[in-house]
Amino acid sequence: MQIKLFSLFFFCHLLAFSQIQLSGKIQDSKTNAPLPFANISIKNATNVMTSSDGSFTILATLPVTLTVSYLGYLEKKVTITDPSITYLTISMSSKTEKLGAVSVNSEGNRANAIISKAIENKLINDPKKSIDAYTFKSYEKFKITEDRTARLKSRDTADAAIEKIFNKTHSFLSEKVTAHYVQKNVPEKQKVLGTKMAGFEQPVYPVLGMTIQSSSLYGEEYTIFNERFAGPLSKKSSRLYYYKVLDTLDGNHPAYVVLFQPTKTSSIARLEGLLYIDTTSYAVQKAVIELKGELDVKATHLYKKSENNGLWLPENNSISIKSGNGKQKISLFGGRISVGSLDQKNNQQNNDDFLISNTDFFDYNFEPNKLELATQPAILVDTEAENRDNAFWETYRTAAITEKDLASFPVIDSIVKAQHIERRINVIQSFNQGFYPLGFFNLDLTYPIKYNNYEGLRLGLGGITNSSFSQRFRIEGYTVYGFIDDQFKYGIGGGILLNKKHGAWLNFNYKDDLSEVGSFQYLTDRRVYSLFEPRLVNIDFYYKHRTYSTSLQYEVFPKLLSETQVSISEIDQTKDYQYKQDDIWRSSYKTTEAKIALRWSPFSNFLKTPSGTKEIYDGYPKFTAQYTQGISDVFESDLTYSKVGLKAEYNIDRLNLSKTSFLLEGNLGFGELPLTHLFHAYPNAPTKETILQRFSVAGRRSFETMYFSEFFSDKLATFQMRHTFQPIRIASWLQPELVLISRHAIGTVRDKELHQGIEFKSLEHGYQESGFEVNKLIAGFGLSFAFRYGAYSLPQFEDNIAFKFTFYLKL
Repeated sequence: MQIKLFSLFFFCHLLAFSQIQLSGKIQDSKTNAPLPFANISIKNATNVMTSSDGSFTILATLPVTLTVSYLGYLEKKVTITDPSITYLTISMSSKTEKLGAVSVNSEGNRANAIISKAIENKLINDPKKSIDAYTFKSYEKFKITEDRTARLKSRDTADAAIEKIFNKTHSFLSEKVTAHYVQKNVPEKQKVLGTKMAGFEQPVYPVLGMTIQSSSLYGEEYTIFNERFAGPLSKKSSRLYYYKVLDTLDGNHPAYVVLFQPTKTSSIARLEGLLYIDTTSYAVQKAVIELKGELDVKATHLYKKSENNGLWLPENNSISIKSGNGKQKISLFGGRISVGSLDQKNNQQNNDDFLISNTDFFDYNFEPNKLELATQPAILVDTEAENRDNAFWETYRTAAITEKDLASFPVIDSIVKAQHIERRINVIQSFNQGFYPLGFFNLDLTYPIKYNNYEGLRLGLGGITNSSFSQRFRIEGYTVYGFIDDQFKYGIGGGILLNKKHGAWLNFNYKDDLSEVGSFQYLTDRRVYSLFEPRLVNIDFYYKHRTYSTSLQYEVFPKLLSETQVSISEIDQTKDYQYKQDDIWRSSYKTTEAKIALRWSPFSNFLKTPSGTKEIYDGYPKFTAQYTQGISDVFESDLTYSKVGLKAEYNIDRLNLSKTSFLLEGNLGFGELPLTHLFHAYPNAPTKETILQRFSVAGRRSFETMYFSEFFSDKLATFQMRHTFQPIRIASWLQPELVLISRHAIGTVRDKELHQGIEFKSLEHGYQESGFEVNKLIAGFGLSFAFRYGAYSLPQFEDNIAFKFTFYLKL
């Protein structure tokens, strides 16, 4: 008996010892070109395929014979008996004979015909296009894990114990259950039923809005971690991809196996892989997609034929992402946060971090109740999503929770707490909106330091309370000081949440401050924060105001925002300007205004969570409208007037990273309108003699050659166009962008004789300027050149030129 046990032990040990991991590359024997997706098989074992670069890894027990096959090449067998051999380069010889009735050289034509048929049948095979309405659910497990050892970024020696434990856990782990609602001609809507992120008391909601992997192969674009690529079944795919039939699979559902690779001339199609196309319906049965470069990506799509309608429906999507040969970084939360990030480690040859996402689709229902999706957000997070119990997860989990998964939760909890990850995420997300959180108070970063030509250096402090103070009330305020005018300005206010579902806030404010003469601000324009406000430094024409206001912010639905405001202002001039009303020249006057503003973003996608609404896809066009009515004899107000503003924005973002943007705006005012309430076209040229004296910073939407206080209008239309070319890659840290710019304005002004003390012109003949920018030369800085021409060109040539620097820094 002892001999038998010893023999069994020895035999098992020998088997374990003789099992090795073989790696290598399959290539063409003449050209040494890699053969992507070649098939490698071992008798009575699982087959593997080479990657897009011809590489492979396979576990084998010695002795072993590898059989390598590839369409158009002679099959090759390689036998390995020596355990010291762990890497192989296998060269294959091409066939010269014809494959049946089709020659090897015609496989590309055959593949193109198959792909053309698959594209032609997309409207039939894509369930989102062919079915009137249906619902389904999905379970997603998303993690960042490692093959060998964890690498924490902290150098604190206290992390050593955690690092030892961390080898048996993931560095990030989340689960999500989602209900999907699909209706023909309406974008898909999702409702997150449950979500769990290891280590976080509350989910980091922006993660839920990320597109880690496209859900379908039928779209014009394919997205990997919010980066867009040309889809292998897009309308332009025949120009972007090369196709070749590798095999035809038999069985219950025969399929063509079609290789796709980007053409050498394509700069927007970088994907390669295999499409398994049904031989009858030309629907996708399966897909394998790879992306090599700064990130190494492998994605798969599995489809299952529905017994209900015969369509091939998504059954499983999976993707793994690993750092590649560049410096591109993936971070779920932004900044340098180690948990939930994947980046190229400096000075390390091996990086075993993998981002893995696996999603199963199930519970398809093709006879749902009537769906009202038009006004719903793209993603709605259920109010109980973060509080689901184990029974819920056991019901919906389609993939078992492993021992490593279970071990991850307490370890990641400890790391998140030890490294204050939640606090750091809160800081980064707040900073991107222009705030710095300090307990229950968010410090407003737009106040500490500014500069303009009237106040000079403007220093101040301000902010607003956050949800840690109260979920229903907020208090805000600021105070600033201008060093040239030697004046303090301040504001104070607060708000009450009336309706959480619609984000309805009733606000009360008082301000004693300055406003630019001729500016028109839309109430619903979203807050835009910049480290440096370009145009502000050149402004020198302000008016003083003391304003009481009350406003109601209301989200009609995520794509339509509204705000109404009633305000009372006392206005004084900072320059020797007067407005004539009823034969009386006024430098001071009171106004009472009622405003209503709407912002409509019909093509944007929104994530609605228990804490608010966030735009997760910036769709265009966007439309903004505002109406202002000035009322006299109410609270001792002096003026009666009406003002209307309309704005349309449209951006075209292309896959090659070039983009074109258009901005069309119209303003109309009538009634008793002093200069403070007229319109300007956002001039940005200081009134100085030489080009170098006027050298300053270019604005985002300003007319760079138009001088301050040169033009005012009561009717004004402006049009601006910017075309940004694909970045010029000189080095990984130097990728400047060339931008062509064209700006136009036309306007009129009535009763100029009612204005005294300021000389200005109208724009009735049309104003034109064009130029270019070279952005992102050094640390976000670039150069701008603009030239003024047409009816308002100036006699001195140099007075028509604006030469400035630009500043574009993405945080």
